[in-house]
Amino acid sequence: MLMLTLQDLPALNATLNATSAVLLVTAYVLIRMRRPIAHRNVMIAALVCSTFFLTSYLIYHAQVGSKHFPGTGTARTVYFAILITHTILAAAVPILAGITVWRAWRRRFDRHVRIARWTLPIWLYVSVTGVVVYWMLYRMSW
Repeated sequence: MLMLTLQDLPALNATLNATSAVLLVTAYVLIRMRRPIAHRNVMIAALVCSTFFLTSYLIYHAQVGSKHFPGTGTARTVYFAILITHTILAAAVPILAGITVWRAWRRRFDRHVRIARWTLPIWLYVSVTGVVVYWMLYRMSW
């Protein structure tokens, strides 16, 4: 049985973000190939994966708080530019994803497509930059 500690959660979160990104790209390819059932199934997996991420993220930060970025100079500027855009857009993802899913569920595909064109790139950016933030914060030696 795999037992995770609080110290394992940032790596788990990065893995969940990376997985979400791969699932989002896969779902996009599937809908472009006109495979709506496969697209739906992969999008459900992306939604579940992102929900697991958010749960793990909130548990970690409720217990540990925030970790300060140790880098300086240009690295610090780049880190905070990524973090600020990531954080602002991350707040929008649950709302956008919820509306997008709701419209698909109600079979309002014309309206679903209109918002999905905004939701996908924002959600994908947040997933990818989540991995970048993790890497800069926990894996790079400054």
